[in-house]
Amino acid sequence: MAKTSIMWFRRDLRLTDNQALHAAIQNSDQVIFIFIIDPQQVQNNASVNQSAFFASVLHFKETLAEDNITLSIQNGSVTDVITEIKEAVPSISDIYLNFDERGYGRKRDQQTIRYLSQELGIVAHPFLDFTLTSASSIKKQDGSAYQIFTPYYKKWLPSKKDQPLPVLASTAIRNKQVAKPFEDRIDDLRKLINPNHSYAYQDSLGEQQASSTLEDFVSNKLADYNQNRDIPALDGTSHLSRYLRTGEISIRTVYDAVNRQPDSLGKETFIKELCWRDFYNMIYTVYPDQKDQAINTKFQSIPWINDEAQFEAWKNGTTGFPIIDAAMQQLNQTGWLHNRLRMIVASFLTKDLLINWTWGEQYFQEKLVDYDPASNIGGWQWAASTGTDSVPYFRIFNPFTQAEKFDPDAKFIKQYIPALADLPADKIHHIDRLSEADQQQYQVILGKDYPKPIVDHALARKRAIASYKNLNA
Repeated sequence: MAKTSIMWFRRDLRLTDNQALHAAIQNSDQVIFIFIIDPQQVQNNASVNQSAFFASVLHFKETLAEDNITLSIQNGSVTDVITEIKEAVPSISDIYLNFDERGYGRKRDQQTIRYLSQELGIVAHPFLDFTLTSASSIKKQDGSAYQIFTPYYKKWLPSKKDQPLPVLASTAIRNKQVAKPFEDRIDDLRKLINPNHSYAYQDSLGEQQASSTLEDFVSNKLADYNQNRDIPALDGTSHLSRYLRTGEISIRTVYDAVNRQPDSLGKETFIKELCWRDFYNMIYTVYPDQKDQAINTKFQSIPWINDEAQFEAWKNGTTGFPIIDAAMQQLNQTGWLHNRLRMIVASFLTKDLLINWTWGEQYFQEKLVDYDPASNIGGWQWAASTGTDSVPYFRIFNPFTQAEKFDPDAKFIKQYIPALADLPADKIHHIDRLSEADQQQYQVILGKDYPKPIVDHALARKRAIASYKNLNA
């Protein structure tokens, strides 16, 4: 009897180096490809990251169709959808999926696998595909989880990493396809893609583009990555995060391509960034409530000020701190934010403004095309000193000195704040001291052409330190 299986795509929108797909094709006579729109995960239509993700799903479906491969879009609770498919195709005996280790996805997958086995007699084949190492593979000698990155990294670095899987021929996939006597819900998918957000993803969809981006990074940027990655005016980062988020490229493919390059500080630095990704994935599984709860519980009760007017200024890039405002303009205009700037704006929101880090994390969730919960939450808790490796008295970035160091010529700032285009870099980096004569000379009137700083950084720094010390006393 022919074995009919379901391949359930989620954050793995690719045919290349996809563990669940590879196993499904190898071990099945017939395979049905599905993607399920889960109402529990759908946000409002104002979310850039949601539009970008579903645009990738649509692009994946259309790309497969060009090769006569069908991806069926379904909408509803996972158990209801698969039950209906099983009723339409009674011969289905197995389902293949790349399992989620953390957050809502973990609970959904566990419940779904149990339901399919007990109620429908469908055998689930889950694979860990999203990270290089599983959340449980790197532990201390006593079996507990690491909370500090450096010892985790030292153990992660020599650990075994899987090689990319052999490429599946399109003909092998087509030959396994089976006609599907159930309705495709592509219109439901299109409704979730807000055309106003196309600026964030229109030129960056699909496996082919992901592969080209990796090739460009490895060939032209990797060797100097350690030097250039912190300079926002340079295009020195990999831009792979958006594809890793959707699974349009495999993390194994990325690691393998980088690891095969000659040794360099750039290569070493980038591989460490891949380790951070695994580290934060592990942290999320250990602390499943970290989206709204401090990992370091003694900092759960920070007396946040949560000034809504200042939060609006931060979101809109009107704080009067040029590097902060330029960064937020980049985020709002492109759906992406340079990694160094993510740290700077997060420090400013949590330490200078004493606004709860969860507010910023939620805003990033709405706006980032590459939003990944584990990395984003981990980064925000790191900046707020509420998470792993907490150092509240030292992790307070000075926005002016950060700008001087990482945007010395103010090229990035001028790109996103045209009002400062004619102002010399040294004046921009000390705009809080801009004299009236300078304002007249360069036609930048503070409070009119560009906002006055909404806080005094030196005083805000002292206030933040006092707030954290009171909790630590």
